[in-house]
Amino acid sequence: MRRHALRYRKGQLVIKSDFIRYFETSTSDTKLKKTTSALLAPGFRAMVVYRFGKWVERKNRIFKIFLLPVYFFLNQRVKIKWGIQIPLGCEIGEGFYIGHFGGITIAADAKIGKNVNISQLVTIGEAGRGKRAGAPQIGDDVYIGAGAKVIGKIKVGDNVKIGANAVVYKDIPPDAVVVNYPGFKIISYEGNRKKEV
Repeated sequence: MRRHALRYRKGQLVIKSDFIRYFETSTSDTKLKKTTSALLAPGFRAMVVYRFGKWVERKNRIFKIFLLPVYFFLNQRVKIKWGIQIPLGCEIGEGFYIGHFGGITIAADAKIGKNVNISQLVTIGEAGRGKRAGAPQIGDDVYIGAGAKVIGKIKVGDNVKIGANAVVYKDIPPDAVVVNYPGFKIISYEGNRKKEV
């Protein structure tokens, strides 16, 4: 999985990919309502703050002196108001989507690929000891259901679905579907594959 950061991609900011995910999932019937709904979504606003912080991080020292306090204020507001904790140290690819806000925690060393969906009460956490000490590396096109915990220095492959309340503490291969059993169980290696048209 590539390392992702705020960057230009064909002349467009990565935040545009985030916005498109929210726009496309809106159930509103007009373009204006869909746009408004996407812009007001707490998950999208949290991503705007995160992307802003990554942008500031790459600027020179003078920019940082003035803009980092703005980022820290906005980031605290996101944590307090919506319960979404996305530290500046983590790497998140384009098209990140938070379906429902509240109780979301991402470790500072986590690496998350493109077009990942997460729901409420999800923890992408760091383990503190043993061979799994560290934070997860999550591939592209992954869905993480409500209440799921992905913990430790593990790899989650591309195109994986993790069900609600699953506790994932081992590597997951691509195209797997994982459920709570009571920790987790891989029930399929093929059920999540994208069908070719």
